[in-house]
Amino acid sequence: MKTMKGPALFLAQFAGDAAPFNSWKSITAWAAECGYVGVQVPSWDARLFDLDRAATSRDYCDELMGVAREAGVEITELSTHLQGQLVAVHPAYDSAFDGFAAPSVRGNPKARQEWAVDQVKKALTASKNLGLTAHATFSGALAWPYLYPWPQRPAGLVEEAFDELARRWTPLLNHAEDCGIDVCYEIHPGEDLHDGISFEMFLDRVKAHKRANMLYDPSHYVLQNLDYIDNIDIYHDRIRMFHVKDAELNPTGRQGVYGGFQAWVNRAGRFRSPGDGQVDFGGIFSKLTQYGFDGWAVVEWECCLKHPEDGAREGAAFVQAHIIRVTEKAFDDFAGSGTDRAANRRMLGLD
Repeated sequence: MKTMKGPALFLAQFAGDAAPFNSWKSITAWAAECGYVGVQVPSWDARLFDLDRAATSRDYCDELMGVAREAGVEITELSTHLQGQLVAVHPAYDSAFDGFAAPSVRGNPKARQEWAVDQVKKALTASKNLGLTAHATFSGALAWPYLYPWPQRPAGLVEEAFDELARRWTPLLNHAEDCGIDVCYEIHPGEDLHDGISFEMFLDRVKAHKRANMLYDPSHYVLQNLDYIDNIDIYHDRIRMFHVKDAELNPTGRQGVYGGFQAWVNRAGRFRSPGDGQVDFGGIFSKLTQYGFDGWAVVEWECCLKHPEDGAREGAAFVQAHIIRVTEKAFDDFAGSGTDRAANRRMLGLD
């Protein structure tokens, strides 16, 4: 067993145009003041991070890490959630997702997809330059509009979508292997990889690529009514990243999982700050520790009620209280008799 690292904070929800959230130096200092020892970095946010420079300049990466260390934190992983989404986009979502891309490729799905692939590739290279071992992303989605089978899906539709998804990601997974980086897909609604079965479908098509792994976020499983503890038992060998995010599902006679097109605060399923929802984090930290997860426990603040800065400060203390420092001895060592093989054979009646 190993002790996981943390607490860390995903900076995507906090970056902004006002201090202290508008520069790398000030946001890392703020995170440290909140109680964090690590930060997960959104690679698309130029206020904090220059992806092109990080992919080409180790000096720039050393500078970033130096500023972080001076503040009291370290970089845990980079994220390409937005760019990864654009690796595979169904035409129904072209307009909605266009804003994730550089202005030069908007309105051009082919150019946008090529840009996204290049972005993910650069982020993997940058991760190597930063000395990281894991990378957070989304898979994108081609089959998502056909999630609920009405009308029934034509034979082969989903299979064709996953074949294409694997074709697009395999070169990136190979580049990740060259860089020594695990690609951790956040299993998330809106992505074709949204539960265990869909992840397995993808894994089959990328020939169980060693770099195809999971970002485990229990909040997305609560909202699907999926057994998130059993999920760890099944997929612990592929779980290489962990988002600490809470949620609750309170179905009524009016709405359930689908939410009735309501705003977050009015949905049956909604995200909450750590400790305010229904997730059994004690069980999760125990399971992950049992299986030797030694990655970072990263708070991703998303809450329909609580102010983000309050959620951030409380989240650091919450994670710190849940990290299990693993034992180096058995609890019943005090009763050990120090026997040897001959004594063991006598106890078994073999001599």
